[in-house]
Amino acid sequence: MLLSGAACQKTNNEKDMKELNLTAEWDKTFPKSDRVNHSKVTFANRYGITLAADMYVPKNASGKLPAIAVCGPFGAVKEQAAGLYAQTMAERGFLTLAFDPSYTGESGGEPRYVVSPDINTEDFSAAVDFLATNDRVDAERIGIIGICGWGGLAINAAAADPRIKATVALTMYDMSRVNANGYFDADDSAEARNALRKKLAAQRTEDFRNGFPKPGGGVPDQLPADAPQFFKDYHAYYKTPRGYHPRSLNSNQGRNATGAIPFINFPLMSRADEIENAVLVIHGEKAHSRYFGEDAFKKLTGDNKELLIIPGANHTDLYDNLSIIPFDKMEAFFYNNLK
Repeated sequence: MLLSGAACQKTNNEKDMKELNLTAEWDKTFPKSDRVNHSKVTFANRYGITLAADMYVPKNASGKLPAIAVCGPFGAVKEQAAGLYAQTMAERGFLTLAFDPSYTGESGGEPRYVVSPDINTEDFSAAVDFLATNDRVDAERIGIIGICGWGGLAINAAAADPRIKATVALTMYDMSRVNANGYFDADDSAEARNALRKKLAAQRTEDFRNGFPKPGGGVPDQLPADAPQFFKDYHAYYKTPRGYHPRSLNSNQGRNATGAIPFINFPLMSRADEIENAVLVIHGEKAHSRYFGEDAFKKLTGDNKELLIIPGANHTDLYDNLSIIPFDKMEAFFYNNLK
């Protein structure tokens, strides 16, 4: 009976993966490299949600390869920054996977555009499941890259999953902290959090009454005159040909308005000090989010942790500015630690 149940589960997972509507054409925000082979793949996470990913393999590679799973920024899709990172690292000899999170992009999950500290952390480990069982991959040489909000999730995944031998958290947000405390911890009080909880609880009631969740709104089409510089930076990426993508939440109507609920009560950095494997935190000198990366780094222990600040870079420069992104450093970091 156990074998029968396992076979049934496998059949159901395969059926779900076949039903994903994957785009055949190249629809990335970056040009296709002639140095790698690209293909679409699918795999299921521990919750039975089927994820869609782009796999990049170096051309003419032989033997089992070190591998890297990439995700982010938070609210983005694999056709944006994550894909650029994955393709570039594949050009440098790694088998890479850029995946869409659960409920987002081409991945499965209903209702759409849900976020969760638990499920999104699991998405990284599901990518590791796929890589560790791939015939082209050395299962002892797997790392991850998390960009923006996925940088914090990458650190959380590294704390939970020792198969992740090396982690890069890049231009990171701590999504628990920003949702619970506001930007720059300006709303770090029980009073402010309880006011937010009441607002979110009222929205839940309204969503249930309507039968569908209200979108929270992505980057606006028109910025207000008093928009802070980092909002302008987001607009310059997500709302222009530079980074716009029709499936990106940040480019369009955003994740669900109640998305902050789980992050308020579930701190992502709670076990960061227990990560034994290597971690590299990279942030821009001028990034509004720099404090997230620096404070996360302070929680890390051991002599295999490193903080790199990129002079003059803002938050979104590290999404796609090839003259600033330290790919040489990341290549050396992964080769030194995936062994």
